[in-house]
Amino acid sequence: MPFNTELTRRLGITVPVVQGGMQHVGYAGLASAVSNAGGLGILTALIWPDPEGLRQEIRKCRKMTSRPFAVNITLLPALVPPNYDAYAQVVIDEGVNIVETAGNSPGPVISKLKKAGCIVLHKCTTIRHAQAAVKLGVDFLSIDGFECAGHVGESDITNFILLSKARQTLEVPFIASGGFADGQGLAAALSLGACGINMGTRFLCTVESPIHQNIKEEIVRAQETDTTLVLRRWRNTTRLYKNKITQQALKVEQESTTGEFSEIAPFVSGKRGREVFLNGDPEHGVWTAGQVIGLIHDIPTCKDLIERIEKEAEDTLKEKIALIAPSSKL
Repeated sequence: MPFNTELTRRLGITVPVVQGGMQHVGYAGLASAVSNAGGLGILTALIWPDPEGLRQEIRKCRKMTSRPFAVNITLLPALVPPNYDAYAQVVIDEGVNIVETAGNSPGPVISKLKKAGCIVLHKCTTIRHAQAAVKLGVDFLSIDGFECAGHVGESDITNFILLSKARQTLEVPFIASGGFADGQGLAAALSLGACGINMGTRFLCTVESPIHQNIKEEIVRAQETDTTLVLRRWRNTTRLYKNKITQQALKVEQESTTGEFSEIAPFVSGKRGREVFLNGDPEHGVWTAGQVIGLIHDIPTCKDLIERIEKEAEDTLKEKIALIAPSSKL
């Protein structure tokens, strides 16, 4: 039975599941597979060093699915920032009307997208940032709990609190992100007030995910304790898979007497992280993974995964409703 939430109605999807935008992963093959299965697949704009590369991937994705898909544009600090405006213009020109945004100072990009009629999903790790995004006119908020992979923010608020606070305070619909892998999680998120879930690490470990099979198998073997936080000293706290490189990075972070970022930079190189996904060596560099790795036990197709999540969520909600016994009449 198709779900009927604000997310499914507005986006034209059948299952309220969003594939998170992931660097080195969000290509057309994965995004189209998620969309074809009834969820929302997402291309990651900054995989391509220039906007024209994104344009070609959008066109490729459109040939692979007739269903809605989105583009992620993440704004991060950089010595030479990408031309975010140009990436947004490609999205608009190519007729993609759903965009996931994240990162610092997204106002100009969000404004441009909204003027073009796009639906904007903005990812936040705090309620304060979410409320600021509401003022910018976003349509949905993706509330990212401390369990998530990658940038976790500096507040360390887990989703049980964060989602309830979002329900109490936000004036726009929100998606639950961080820590989700199954239908029981979707049912829980809906019960806490979300209109759907966002999954990154879970989709990383699917047949269509464009990463090396060894890394997928490493995720299956991993426990929920196999991640670590680095870069807190520089207020850029990031959750990574726990390996020898992240442990070396953490040692530098804790023991450095200068606090110079240049000391840790070689350990947290994005280039080496990308190579992990290509060469299949989980110890080669740093790579992002959420605590949800402890809940991942197989490598399904996106279709099988989403169908399973849909059924699990429906069965769970029906089961819990059955716990409410009718009151006896005196």
